[in-house]
Amino acid sequence: MANPLNKVEKLGQAIWLDYIKRDLIMSGDLKKLIDDDSLRGMTSNPAIFEKSFAESSDYEKDIKALAAKGNDLDAIYTELSERDVRDASDVFRTVYDKTDGKDGFVSLEVNPHLAHDTAGTLAEARRLWKELDRPNVLIKVPATKEGLPVIRQLISEGVNVNVTLLFGVPRYREVAEAYISGLEARAAKGEPVDHIASVASFFLSRIDVMVDPMLEKEMNGGKNEALAKQMHGQVAIASAKAAYQAFDEMFNGDRFKKLVDKGARVQRLLWASTGTKNPDYSDVKYVDSLIGEETVNTVPVATFDAYRDHGDPKVRLTEDPDGDVDGFHRLADVGVNIDDVTQKLEDEGVDKFNKAFDQLFATLKKTAGE
Repeated sequence: MANPLNKVEKLGQAIWLDYIKRDLIMSGDLKKLIDDDSLRGMTSNPAIFEKSFAESSDYEKDIKALAAKGNDLDAIYTELSERDVRDASDVFRTVYDKTDGKDGFVSLEVNPHLAHDTAGTLAEARRLWKELDRPNVLIKVPATKEGLPVIRQLISEGVNVNVTLLFGVPRYREVAEAYISGLEARAAKGEPVDHIASVASFFLSRIDVMVDPMLEKEMNGGKNEALAKQMHGQVAIASAKAAYQAFDEMFNGDRFKKLVDKGARVQRLLWASTGTKNPDYSDVKYVDSLIGEETVNTVPVATFDAYRDHGDPKVRLTEDPDGDVDGFHRLADVGVNIDDVTQKLEDEGVDKFNKAFDQLFATLKKTAGE
């Protein structure tokens, strides 16, 4: 049977891996995934680095050596994380060159404790971009209110940005606006806008985890029981489809065409948090349902392996046979305020990354013997 992962790329979507670890990079296994499975990029976050540092002996010697030289924990983390991202981006460089800068990216996140600090996020993003010194890296900036001006400014400076922790369609529109206006500001200065890359990372499975219990209350005899049953397990996918409709509107109009004429690329929607958290759902639910042109899906290792084994790739992102997008816009009828849900998810997302970042530093401290 043909590898489903290879077919996804032919349908216009890039599959990235939500994982980073030194032995994957250095063993040649990463290159094998690129060659055999059409892997086109990689994302990292504090939780992924914490897990890699804690579970792999690859880092222990370096952590101890850096600590012995008097480096503090922040300097040790910076050295190790930036080295992995640089090494991974070098492996992906062939993809970057082959796709003329469309794919082959590796992402590194700014300190999540800066999520509500515009100036701090901007300064750290600039530092990471300069220190990584690779054209095929993306700096992850949170889609908080405070992050929006950072996105615009970085794009105007020619910095590649992965906008993370995005949960709602209204905020997605603000993110896309920040990208477009950043390109316009850059073009107005007479600077090139080609080879600037950005993705908007829309987190999905967490939406269903939060909303499904709300719908289940209405499913047991509520006045809108039918709508609740229809949308159960479908709100995340419906929100992704609604976001894709907004993407089409914002990037296929006359305004963005002026930038396309100067060589600009669209800011692709990236589906994140696509590992299935509910065991009652298919383990490839958030991949099969969301394939469409000019999109990315970053998947955990287990989902990547599952899709290779039994994925069913077809373009479904533009299909809505059951009217779920309409149902998404009627969630208030079943007692779900989607704006409140997405704000709560954003707050929880920032908090989870902060805790992972703190745990990462605790792991480094323990390994360093401090």
